[in-house]
Amino acid sequence: MDLFSPVTSIDYEKAIRSIVRSSCKTFAGAFAEKHLSQINDEDGIINSKIHNVFIAALGSEIQYYSALCRSLDSSLGNMLEAMAISIAEMHYQVTQQVEGNLYEEQTDYIAELLERYKSNEQKPKLDDYLGITTKHNVGSKKNKRHVSDYYLYDQESGMHYLIELKIGGDLDNKKARSEKEALLEQYCILANTLGSEEKVKIYFATAYNRYGEGRPWTQGRVLQFFAKDELLISADFWNLVCKSKEGYDVVLDEYKRCAPVIIDALRDIKDAYLPEAE
Repeated sequence: MDLFSPVTSIDYEKAIRSIVRSSCKTFAGAFAEKHLSQINDEDGIINSKIHNVFIAALGSEIQYYSALCRSLDSSLGNMLEAMAISIAEMHYQVTQQVEGNLYEEQTDYIAELLERYKSNEQKPKLDDYLGITTKHNVGSKKNKRHVSDYYLYDQESGMHYLIELKIGGDLDNKKARSEKEALLEQYCILANTLGSEEKVKIYFATAYNRYGEGRPWTQGRVLQFFAKDELLISADFWNLVCKSKEGYDVVLDEYKRCAPVIIDALRDIKDAYLPEAE
């Protein structure tokens, strides 16, 4: 990614930090309010788990944390997705769908390609689908709309990025295939509309590296269907979203600064549900 000029980089860093800070504060308040409002609700997120006798036998704290952690993981993931969109909107046109013509010959080719991936007959690479927009017959087209996690358009470079984000990147075999199929169909629709594939890229992205920052991504289900050049893992994702090589460092640094706000919210929830805990 191209770095921003020194003249604007300081202001831009402040803007990123402001979005991260606002996102964390809003998340902490909403998360605490949701759980505190459910303290007397038998169907609440935490209370609804108390009748699992196998968890309850392990003690009230384990019972509480097992329910809260699932809720925290899901809610935090939603916050990060929304935060990334807010940051991206500073430098990209951001939409979450593509719509246009898709040809039967293209969907047939995609199905054949994915079957070869599934059977390990072929390893994914970028040029597997280059030229796919030439596979069409006017009579076979149909209009199709696809919801996209992130469709970023960079007006400066003319690049179009279609991104499927899974916060931790965990995909089973069925999901990996369906996610790649959806991205390839979006690729076709967009390239058909633009009349060129040259400025269209598809990516599978994660918000963090489950193997540790800087370490290779090795999940077999992902690599069975995605080429390494189609992966945006952790820092690569945030750097693209921020359109800066320092994007990930800035986002993570500010998030760590804001973490006490979320910790305080979690402490308030715990005090309400486990008033006797030390």
